[in-house]
Amino acid sequence: MVHVIATLTVKPEMKSELIGAAKDFIVATRQEKGCIAYELFESTIDPNKLMFVEEWESAEYLPIHSKADHMKAFGRVAVKCVDAPVQIQIITAEKVEKR
Repeated sequence: MVHVIATLTVKPEMKSELIGAAKDFIVATRQEKGCIAYELFESTIDPNKLMFVEEWESAEYLPIHSKADHMKAFGRVAVKCVDAPVQIQIITAEKVEKR
């Protein structure tokens, strides 16, 4: 099993657009093979930080997810809405990888 935490720093004026686009994206992602859970949360410390918290059966599903059409479509919206590079942590029983 692998967990992924993707943290997005969002431009305040673009937050509602990103959350709106995320709704369909989350529904589609939850249908992907290997996806156990996929949620979006707002930071309790910084309202302009949103976190996707993901759970996958194994890391082999992550490259497939990153190439999915709904991921590409969400990425086109997200790139306009974020204010900093997305921070990704991939967490397994063995290690935490930051990208």
